[in-house]
Amino acid sequence: MTGKFFCMVLRIHMDCNGCYRKVRRAILSIKELETHLIEQKQCRVSVCGKFSPQDIAIKIRKKTNRRVEILEIQECDTFNENNGIQGPLIINAWKCQSNYDQVETCCKHEGDTKEQEDLASPIT
Repeated sequence: MTGKFFCMVLRIHMDCNGCYRKVRRAILSIKELETHLIEQKQCRVSVCGKFSPQDIAIKIRKKTNRRVEILEIQECDTFNENNGIQGPLIINAWKCQSNYDQVETCCKHEGDTKEQEDLASPIT
């Protein structure tokens, strides 16, 4: 694990709910990832955390048996020692690329399940 915080956008083909669930399970099982965003209709997955981008892409490839393309990698050096906040806010990380009506999953890997359910619900 590296000390740098990365945000990475991947393309993973998800044509059915089974593929979506397989990708979601694989992402949730990777400890280095702090947040993720899955856009099923655009076949796009965005992940943030302290990791090596190539290693994460290989892990997702092995766990899902799907082709993984790295579309974009952003290195973020926004660690603040005073309050311990690291990395950008989730909206800043993806630069509002998504149409929020089409977002399927958006959650933090740490925190209570109520917070994850609130984040996963569609924004109206």
